[in-house]
Amino acid sequence: MQLFHAGPSPYVRKVMAVLEIAGKTGDVALIDGATAPSAPNPAVVAANPIGKIPCLVRDDGPALYDSRVITRYLDALYGTGLYPSGEAIWTTLTLEAHADGMLDAALLCVYEVRMREEGLRSAEWVAGQRAKIGRGLDALEARWLAHLAGPLDMGTVAVGCALGYLDFRLEMGGWGDWREGRPGLAAWGAKFAEQPWMRATNP
Repeated sequence: MQLFHAGPSPYVRKVMAVLEIAGKTGDVALIDGATAPSAPNPAVVAANPIGKIPCLVRDDGPALYDSRVITRYLDALYGTGLYPSGEAIWTTLTLEAHADGMLDAALLCVYEVRMREEGLRSAEWVAGQRAKIGRGLDALEARWLAHLAGPLDMGTVAVGCALGYLDFRLEMGGWGDWREGRPGLAAWGAKFAEQPWMRATNP
């Protein structure tokens, strides 16, 4: 299989973390898929018309794209158990969507700085995205710590990748240190960042 990727992408990191957990990184060849909304990578577009990464090209079927599709495919392929069965799956999927929503907002903040000329940037727009991140972090502190401390699942991995991206793009994103006022999440995040699959995928 081939994975179109870019090292800084938090969505690619989610996929790579699953491969690390499964011990199957050798099954996937990494292809540079660096892209931008205004200048999509032609090779990526050929596999994924939306032009976004990650994109997994398989030998025995159509390409898969969107990190949540790819991670679930890899979980099914390798039996990592990151997506539980029964009623528990809805909690896992909700937490993964929660983390990805924070990432979506963070990327929009970054794109506003990287892709728009300074005179065209909207402070109101950026403030709205930062507010989404703040609410998401507050919810993790208030509602999700018990789940995060439990068995590893894809929601937990997604949260770890989201927190890592907030650190990675802190200066550009301008959202402040996510640890402030969130001692439980800060303690969990520090411990989770030391897990081997997180250290191996750190951008």
